[in-house]
Amino acid sequence: MNGIRESLMKFVFLIAACVSILSTILICFFMFVNGVPAIAEIGFFKFLFGTTWRPSNGYYGIFPMIIGSIYVTAGAIIVGVPVGVLCAVFMAKFCPKKLYSLMKPAIGLLAGIPSIVYGFFGLVVIVPVIQDLFGTSGKGILTASLLLGIMILPTIISVSEDAVRSVPESYYEGALALGDTHEQAVFRAVVPAAKSGILAGIILGVGRAIGETMAVIIVAGNQTIIPDSILSGVRTMTSNIVMEMGYATGLHREALIGTGVVLFVFILIINLLFSVIKKER
Repeated sequence: MNGIRESLMKFVFLIAACVSILSTILICFFMFVNGVPAIAEIGFFKFLFGTTWRPSNGYYGIFPMIIGSIYVTAGAIIVGVPVGVLCAVFMAKFCPKKLYSLMKPAIGLLAGIPSIVYGFFGLVVIVPVIQDLFGTSGKGILTASLLLGIMILPTIISVSEDAVRSVPESYYEGALALGDTHEQAVFRAVVPAAKSGILAGIILGVGRAIGETMAVIIVAGNQTIIPDSILSGVRTMTSNIVMEMGYATGLHREALIGTGVVLFVFILIINLLFSVIKKER
């Protein structure tokens, strides 16, 4: 009986894995079949490096959106990664039990807040602060980066904390036996041993930052220009797709799908870079 159950579960897991792989293949097929011809028709360099996005006049340059996505994502990494990793280490190795019982549910709740609510928070709280500090509209790269940095915290904290806790206790005890203090043992022995899991959490967080749309639309300014400062308004690739797909037709619609292809390749390159960094370390 147990053998039948094991065989059945293996079959179920195999089907689930095949469905996941097939779904990914179908999504890629749809995107490339519909997007690549549009990129070829517009012109590869005109599409990627054109600085004007004006579909009504036949201009389909997405370079400003590429730059905007890079800037906003980089800003989110700068804000979210150090805070998230340090918070995970604190929760795993330094946090008192009573405080942990409050922080853990709070972080879980933070992960469950809808993107649109984050966007409203950014519009009501962060934008006015930026307006008062810098005398601008308050919507731009800095605001979007701060908001996305907050949004990726739950992912980074949860995965990184699990990675730190999964390190064998012998690593920590061995470091103490060699004369390290508690802090030294954690940061010199435990955290380096958990680097693979921490990098996995960072990759997941970066993936959410790149793919985030609704919150960014509300606070980024949505200007299809190459930004000249961190206070400038920008439009990301995801925002561009969401804002115009509802009414786009013909080449315009296919160009938006082509933007999705570029975004897909962009995420793939980032994941590969993280994989290379992970192997080198």
